[in-house]
Order: sequence, then C-alpha cells, then structure tokens
Amino acid sequence: MTRAVLSLGSNLGDRLGHLRAAVRALDDVLLVASGVYETPPWGDDDQPAYLNAALLVHDAAATPRDWLERARALEKEAGRVRDPDRRFGPRTLDVDVIAVWSEEGEPVVRDDPELTLPHPRAHLRAFVLRPWIDIQPYAQLPGHGWLTDLLNAEPLASDALAISPRPDLRLESS
Repeated sequence: MTRAVLSLGSNLGDRLGHLRAAVRALDDVLLVASGVYETPPWGDDDQPAYLNAALLVHDAAATPRDWLERARALEKEAGRVRDPDRRFGPRTLDVDVIAVWSEEGEPVVRDDPELTLPHPRAHLRAFVLRPWIDIQPYAQLPGHGWLTDLLNAEPLASDALAISPRPDLRLESS
C-alpha cells in the first residue's frame, strides 16, 4: 500500500554499525539510502554527535502502522532503551517514520498519538531534511513545502551549516 521515508539516527555505541544493521534489515523494501551525515544533538546538547541518514522504502502491503512497527523493531534490535525522563536523549538507534504515500502517490495524513503523519517536527529538523534531499532532491514534505526551501529558510539554515557530510562512511546493503 505504501512508500515511506524513514529517518535513521545513532549516537551511542557503534553508530555506523547500528545504521548499517537497519539498512540490512530493510533490504527487502529498500529503494535508496542517503549518504551519512554527522550532526550535533538536537533537543538536548549534553550528548555525543549523531550519525544520520534517510531511507526511501516501498512495500505494496505495508500500512503506516506496519512502518512504525518495523521502526520500533529495528530500535529494539539495536538495544535502544527509552529514558522516560530524557525525551531527546542519546540512543543506539532512532528510526522515525517521516512521511508515507499511498500506492497512488497521495500523502498519508493522520493525527494519531502514536503515529502522526507527516512527522510533526520534520520541518524543523535539518538532520532529517538534508539526508532526505539526497534520495529525493525535488521532494516536498506534505503540508510544509519543498525540502530545499525548508532547509534554506531560518531557523534551519544555521542548523544545516552544522551538518557534516561523511562520504567516508557508507550504508552498504546486501
């Protein structure tokens, strides 16, 4: 039923290894993976830098809930522990469902406490938008506009300058 953009991030342990494991686990649905970017922490500065990437995935049978369940399973496999007292704290792996489209290409919009689509803060996160541009340079975030316009506008323009491409780090899949 759907195509989705997933955002990956890791700042604990083998950061690249966690991202690569997620890519391998999604190999059956993976269309394309972005480059890897090193980014400062967002929301809580007292933690290590992140490695971030974006994936475009497709599964004709998947629902938005299926993408969320896959994301949670990947996080669990990487040993992610959620700290209820530290919402934006460090993590072995964070996988967010950013946007989902139907087979007809229509964006899925939903306001659900467990899965809001598109992701309610994606338009505020350069670490999501910059890798996404790698895989869909002419994409729009449903309800917010062109990715490049969002990334180049304040307040994200200054955040985008703090993102470092890491061409030495690759997300190989099988």
